[in-house]
Amino acid sequence: MSRLLEVNNLSKYFPVRGGLLNRVVSDFRAVDDVSFALQEGKTLGLVGESGSGKTTIGKCILRLLEPTAGQILYDGADITHLKQSELRRLRGEIQMIYQAPAASLNGRMTVGQIIGEPLWIHESLKGNAARERVLELMNVVGLKEEHYYRYPHEFSGGQQQRIGIARALAVQPRLIVLDEPTSALDVSVQAQILNLLQDLQDQFDLTYLFISHDLGVVRYMCDEVALLYLGKIVEVAATEVIFEAPKHPYTQALISAIPEPDPDMQREEIIIRGDLSHSFPQQGCPFAPRCHADKLADCDTIPPPLIEVERRHEVACHLHPAMPIALT
Repeated sequence: MSRLLEVNNLSKYFPVRGGLLNRVVSDFRAVDDVSFALQEGKTLGLVGESGSGKTTIGKCILRLLEPTAGQILYDGADITHLKQSELRRLRGEIQMIYQAPAASLNGRMTVGQIIGEPLWIHESLKGNAARERVLELMNVVGLKEEHYYRYPHEFSGGQQQRIGIARALAVQPRLIVLDEPTSALDVSVQAQILNLLQDLQDQFDLTYLFISHDLGVVRYMCDEVALLYLGKIVEVAATEVIFEAPKHPYTQALISAIPEPDPDMQREEIIIRGDLSHSFPQQGCPFAPRCHADKLADCDTIPPPLIEVERRHEVACHLHPAMPIALT
């Protein structure tokens, strides 16, 4: 199976200004030296707290943000520095579905216009031909023909997200970046949208980069999971490996906090002290100030590299192989 997307040493820094002259005094490291690969037809989950850099990575891949450093390969081609004119073709192959469906839809356009706009931009499709394609897409995502002339505010949140999904499918993409696509929806509607996304993946052979902070959703949707902390990947492995045998202290703490539906199952929750903060000194492990494990001297002074500790299981932690694996 081929790699559709490969990200190598991606970084995105934002300048921090201060002083009377508003000069750049430091950098805000939203994403710092991140690498991962996504196999065609699979789903990779990017997981982390708010502020961990998940959405920034997605926007860099779509070139909505310009990377500070690193390389982005799509289908083997380097797209890191494509010019705007060259990006137009790429936009047809990589689409994004946003967290807040209402905010991502133009309230002055009808559903037919919203879904049809990509067809006009990328394929110059207009008139009855465009209408027929739009109606086909609406049917695929569970919308009715009577919705064609309605406006976004006339729909529920789940229906609005279906409009956004249809718009993304209009240009027949191969890769879709899903930026917390169900976090703004009710639980029952979340399940419907997730099942729809899985059905569409099977039907159109789509590849997903799934950004989320909801571990339950990630376990249901993803083949592989990468855990982010302060702009760095701390662990990446197959989904079941992450949930059954997490190795990084941060991953262990997140997994331990998942509610256990079986009352007979006992699992001690690991408490992460303090708050996520980008103001830590730029040396050592970024998780060291909040780590619950018995730290080593290197944890506060040397950044741990992301290394393969088992086949297709990478961890950035100085404690391996001494750290306990199983959560009981």
